[in-house]
Amino acid sequence: MLLSVIALTCFKPVQLNDDAKRLYHDLLVQNKYNKLIRPVGNNTKEPLTVKMGIRLSQIIDVDELNQVMTTNVWLRQEWRDVSLQWDPKEYGNISTIELPSKNIWLPDIVLFNNADGNYEVTLMTKATVKYTGCVVWEPPAIYKSSCTIEVEFFPFDIQLCSMRFASWTYAGDQVDLIHNCSTSTNAREVIFNGIDLRDFYESGEWDILEVTAEKNVNNNIDYPDITFNVTMRRKTLFHTVNLIIPSVAISCLTILVFYLPSDSGEKITLCISILLSLNFFFLLLSEIIPPTSIVVPLIGKYLLFTMILITLSIIVTVITLNVHFRSPSTHTMSPWVRRVFLNILPKMLLMRRPNLESEKVARTFVRTRNGVEIRDQYVSRRDFEYETMRLTAADEVEDKDTDLSVEVQEAIDSICFIAEHLKKGDNTASVREDWKYVAMVMDRLFLWIFTVACVVGTFGIILQAPTLYDNRQRLTPVASSYRCVPPVENIQGLYTASRSEHTMCFTPRQ
Repeated sequence: MLLSVIALTCFKPVQLNDDAKRLYHDLLVQNKYNKLIRPVGNNTKEPLTVKMGIRLSQIIDVDELNQVMTTNVWLRQEWRDVSLQWDPKEYGNISTIELPSKNIWLPDIVLFNNADGNYEVTLMTKATVKYTGCVVWEPPAIYKSSCTIEVEFFPFDIQLCSMRFASWTYAGDQVDLIHNCSTSTNAREVIFNGIDLRDFYESGEWDILEVTAEKNVNNNIDYPDITFNVTMRRKTLFHTVNLIIPSVAISCLTILVFYLPSDSGEKITLCISILLSLNFFFLLLSEIIPPTSIVVPLIGKYLLFTMILITLSIIVTVITLNVHFRSPSTHTMSPWVRRVFLNILPKMLLMRRPNLESEKVARTFVRTRNGVEIRDQYVSRRDFEYETMRLTAADEVEDKDTDLSVEVQEAIDSICFIAEHLKKGDNTASVREDWKYVAMVMDRLFLWIFTVACVVGTFGIILQAPTLYDNRQRLTPVASSYRCVPPVENIQGLYTASRSEHTMCFTPRQ
């Protein structure tokens, strides 16, 4: 009993295998199938309709420098081969069979805008054939397609990359290429959601915003093609952390140059160091974006703006240091400079200079009757004037014929010389302090000017990016099956054509 059950169980697969083997032999060998002839039977003047679609599996890479997009796709092709029809009743109710694609006719659809010279599919998988003659071939492929990179708003950019497929050999009167979701074979139509995203592996660098398919027919050269368009928006986190934030930090360091005291001797060193670090980011940017002279990218504009700020800061710093180290022996302060930089601008910039003239402990000299200057560092000028008047009146009472010895007179002359020298030194130091204060006022003035310029320039350039105002949601892998549904809304203004029909395909997940 057990042996009978096993025999009955194993008999049917063996019989089906024999039927499939006989079917394969009848289709390809007995019928003398020729894979070089277009399978249209006796209707040689009628074009063979080939339906085509792609299933996007992954965006492997978008090479901005070489302007190449690398994708992993499944290329789905459907057509009817009249030479591959049979009656399922004659072959054990077999309705489908898998045949090697290298043994049947293929429409030789290739990627026209490839970037590496590989036009065709390299992995020749089996094709699924139905008893009605419908052939479905869906081989996987990794394509490198040319993609014109728009760098104007890099790294806040949106890219539109296309893949253009067409038959390499057959013209439109022999093979009519249409999309899987197409409703017409003649009219030029745009199919929204025209790429299957059910198996899409989300990219860490790009968000897919829109996928469309469009049939193009050139009237001069009748070779129809289907172009699949992928609209992508760059994820900006990586470039924000590695480009934007360091560039803003360098711009802020430019402001701190004017807060550094001139006596430190490191102002020019700091400026040159900032300039060298900025050149590093220029070199990094040149390795990322393509060398184009059409437009300057957004990050390039900001780096150029920062370089101009640094260059101006170096020029202003040199002028400020020149003013800081001026002295009475080399320069004379003009009245307008004294008025503007010592009186007007400090009040406007909320700067306060210590008052050295009011009730200060001064080095005051008072000349007595004998020509001797008395120096007192601990009393005020008013006390000196009062003491001088008192001593002068007392000395007049004394004997006017009092004579000094030669040694005392020489000592008095030496003391007078030293006193005059010290007085000139004090005047020189006072003028130097005025020049230093002028340089300090200039530093404070340019600190505010460069701060405003840095803030306005940073926001003015970065806020130009359109992606900051783009609220479109990214497309996610679609859960529904691969099928075409009627349009849910009439989309106007996106594409223009003489005859256009809009069809929704692969309804996105809500």
